[in-house]
Amino acid sequence: MNTGFSIHQFSLATSGEVDDLIASVAEIAREHLLVHIATYLHNTVMIQNLIHGLTKQFEGVEIVPLHTERDAKTEIIVYTYDDTMLKEEPAALPQDIFLFHSQMQRSRLSEQVAEAKHQLVKRYFIDTLTNLPNLYKLRHDLQENSDYSFVLINIDNFKLINDFYGFVVGDFILEQLSVTISEYAKEMQVYRMSADEFAILIDNPMDFYSLKAYLFELSEHFKHRFYRFHDTQIYIDITMASTAGRNHEDIFSKVGMALKYAKEMQLPFWIYEDRMHFEHQYENNLKTALKVRKAIEKSGIIPYFQPIVNNETGAIEKFECLSRLLDEDGLILSPTMFIDIAKKIKVYNQVTKTIIEKSFEVFASNSYDFSINLSIEDVMSQEIYDFIIAKLQDSGMGERVIFELLESEAVEDYKKVSRFITEVKRYGARVAIDDFGSGFSNFAYLTKIDVDYIKIDGSLIKDIDSSSNSYIITQTIVSFAQKMKIKTIAEFVHSSTVMAKVKQMGIDYSQGYHIDEPLPTLPE
Repeated sequence: MNTGFSIHQFSLATSGEVDDLIASVAEIAREHLLVHIATYLHNTVMIQNLIHGLTKQFEGVEIVPLHTERDAKTEIIVYTYDDTMLKEEPAALPQDIFLFHSQMQRSRLSEQVAEAKHQLVKRYFIDTLTNLPNLYKLRHDLQENSDYSFVLINIDNFKLINDFYGFVVGDFILEQLSVTISEYAKEMQVYRMSADEFAILIDNPMDFYSLKAYLFELSEHFKHRFYRFHDTQIYIDITMASTAGRNHEDIFSKVGMALKYAKEMQLPFWIYEDRMHFEHQYENNLKTALKVRKAIEKSGIIPYFQPIVNNETGAIEKFECLSRLLDEDGLILSPTMFIDIAKKIKVYNQVTKTIIEKSFEVFASNSYDFSINLSIEDVMSQEIYDFIIAKLQDSGMGERVIFELLESEAVEDYKKVSRFITEVKRYGARVAIDDFGSGFSNFAYLTKIDVDYIKIDGSLIKDIDSSSNSYIITQTIVSFAQKMKIKTIAEFVHSSTVMAKVKQMGIDYSQGYHIDEPLPTLPE
């Protein structure tokens, strides 16, 4: 073969090898480069990085994609030649390329036949994106080993990376992270368990304090970690979990609970210990979830009614409708025991609509005003919004309804809240801010939306007769409300002394056990 023409063959396994391969091509480059990329899929991060790198490094490079069988190695064939060769032997180059590819295809076929069994095993136990052992291999290895420590690694907000940058970049992050973890845990086995989860299997069992030190060191290693995709730096954070002790029964469940706890508490890692009894909480949550579903099916979501009195006249003018769950055993559950679960199992809208529906039914036969609690989530829901507007239109009771917005929840879209308030007020409904004085309470909030009532949080009212701080804060709220011409309601009025203080401060209405507890029916 003419010395002006040469063929070089390379193979690729991960994106991390792309830069080294381009450097190798640079060492052999001539005037002309023809590159054949033989791979099963051409839209992977690795191939796109390679094409981008070659075109950026070599002016006029010609790249030809070739399709191969599934699971065949990704091969790169680089042909180099100069103008002298083309002038002397213009027909030689195509012929040499044809012969070379014929030989390559026969060689590949022979290798596939010889390694058929190996490939089948590899396909079952190896993750195709990262080339790490997968969950099936991990389960197999755990059965073969009884003395080990296990670390679960999860990428925080990985879905956001996929949604914002796309799946190609998401796969790139997974590939790069797999390399980083493998390099850090060189003497240990690393696995890819699922989309955004990896695991490290440590051969020797570690006690709690050794494990804690190891996880701390690992978290520091990954702090402020970023990967560069073309000209973009993509930062990632991880959360880790493990379990202490030699009892590895239900290990996936234990580390899963520890990981969930770490994420909820915004901790870099958490180690499960049997004394924590997380499983009891999970069991209770499952039981409560079942109760919520059955209550929705069998009309077990019911309103309780607590009176609100006019502090000037002493008369009951309105009632607050409070959600309760009546289970099959006749037990009554308060909202704190089931509302969060209802949200998690995605039936919360049904709870809200049921309370609204039943409350309107009860007050259709009397003249009392009544208030219904709405979370910010309710206000943001188009389904709940449409349901409320339809109910106001059909019932003709809008002027008697007060919607209490839970101010303990953060508001991110004031325009949408303001729109909700404007629309319900078209039907005569009024709006109250509930739990004011706790959580995310601020006076700027009140200047952005048109409200009729402020319900002062019980955490302030209950100690108003004994705490000077509670008294001062409440006095500030009342003074502000009076200047804004907003009526005030004191929650958690539980004694005659608190009631006296509330009246003395000029608060318009009172609600609490001193007046009456929530009941399933209205007073005669």
